[in-house]
Amino acid sequence: MIFTDEASFRQDSTLHATWSRVGHPPQVPVTGERKSVKILGAIELWGTRFHYRQDTVFNATTYFVFLEQLARRYRRRGAILIQDNASYHKDANVWKWFAANRHWLEVHQLPPYSPEFNPVERLWQHTRKNGTHNRYFATEAELVGTLSRVFGEMQSHSELIRSYLLPFC
Repeated sequence: MIFTDEASFRQDSTLHATWSRVGHPPQVPVTGERKSVKILGAIELWGTRFHYRQDTVFNATTYFVFLEQLARRYRRRGAILIQDNASYHKDANVWKWFAANRHWLEVHQLPPYSPEFNPVERLWQHTRKNGTHNRYFATEAELVGTLSRVFGEMQSHSELIRSYLLPFC
């Protein structure tokens, strides 16, 4: 069973609750730009594997490329794919691809507006908490480097992923 989701991580600072001395509020510089890094992610419920792909936009084409990436890994053994209701998930060409691959892939939609049912959301929260909140990224490359580090840590520590999956098992 594979859950998919997408997240944008902004280069400018995302402020979050933090501790500081009384009278010394923390200051985080900003770039004044609104650049972001788009990540398509998938988590395997039983194997605790996390797959991701960086792209420039979220649309049917980029989702299709991500599905092909997943297909290379799961085509031989089969999979159940759970996705939310993003508009490009409902694209006619995406569903044609699903139909052409139904011999190994079963697709289900999450109920509308229900991120609490998608375990990938917990990985995005972890990434923001441990990688991007209250941090300044002078360049997009710095942000990408931080995301790669956090994702790499998740991929190499299956117990971390498992802890986020426990409520779903």
